[in-house]
Amino acid sequence: MSEVLNTPFTHKHIALGAKMAPFAGYNMPISYTGINDEHAAVRNSAGVFDVSHMGEFILRGEHALDLIQRVTSNDAAVLEDGKAQYSCLPNASGGIVDDLLVYCVEKNKVYMLVVNASNIEKDWNWITQHNTKGVEMHNISAKTALLAVQGPNATKIVQTMTQMDVLNMPYYSFAKGTLLDIDNVLISATGYTGAGGVEIYIEDIDDNANKIWDALFAAGAAYDLKPIGLGARDTLRLEMGFCLYGNDIDDTTSPLEAGLGWITKFNKDFTNAAALKAQKETGVAKKLVGFEMVDRGIPRHYYLIKDAAGNEIGSVTSGTQAPSLGKAIGLGYVANAHAKAGTEIFIDIRNTLVKAMVVKFPFK
Repeated sequence: MSEVLNTPFTHKHIALGAKMAPFAGYNMPISYTGINDEHAAVRNSAGVFDVSHMGEFILRGEHALDLIQRVTSNDAAVLEDGKAQYSCLPNASGGIVDDLLVYCVEKNKVYMLVVNASNIEKDWNWITQHNTKGVEMHNISAKTALLAVQGPNATKIVQTMTQMDVLNMPYYSFAKGTLLDIDNVLISATGYTGAGGVEIYIEDIDDNANKIWDALFAAGAAYDLKPIGLGARDTLRLEMGFCLYGNDIDDTTSPLEAGLGWITKFNKDFTNAAALKAQKETGVAKKLVGFEMVDRGIPRHYYLIKDAAGNEIGSVTSGTQAPSLGKAIGLGYVANAHAKAGTEIFIDIRNTLVKAMVVKFPFK
């Protein structure tokens, strides 16, 4: 059994009394004061997530963009310096190796890819396998700390610590500069909560990570800034209908089935593009949908979805009692005929069919 890793902030979480658990190979905080309380803090003011377990790769050289174009589904050629995009790594059999962010540091020359913690080695090997033109690749995951400061007051807090224009940073853009007196800090606006905010990528973590953590909470005291665990991160992203790799998308789910046609661009050649284009033309047999419970019950991962007659039509991939909405919601794949908003479906909860309804994202 492999050793569970710590982030640069693990001792902070433990000192704050966080409930800790292994996640993607790391010892991570699940909650501090409770998921509902932390969820509300992010929606109403601001919270800090330690997401240092995420992976970061630097791709550098004259063929860097070409490599990214071949392994990702979105069109990275449209990115200018300081812009980022959401994308995925299609596999050769119709599924998804991972979903990721592509950051354009220097157009046509230098890019950063941000990948899911559980897939760092898998993604690295997949991209390396396609690197036939000698693109310089660096896995900087272990020496990069990452904090996500999320919520309506997040940018106000971070702005007090830097001359970079954090308050006016457009969604899916980023800048590199000085934070406190620390150089080469990358701040981006690509959050996973739907509450606004920024992410802070920190190099030289032994010297800088805890300095930034302490300064953030000092600056955020006026806004009651709170540390937030992975539990609230999941409820926040689920209310927005954002996919979680390993739950809602994986090696067996097509990006088109997952509603990610908007990041699947057929104006270029990429892994399995021909098969995915054919799938788009013929239509998918199942779709990822959002649903809310009509009758009382909490949908859970792997629960079966059925029609009124009890026929199996799909399965739940994520579900929770949504703290901001006061109702139970979920994501799941259903047969295409049942995917339209307003369709009545039933979740099989301990052999009882519990009524739900397909709704559009984000949940309201």
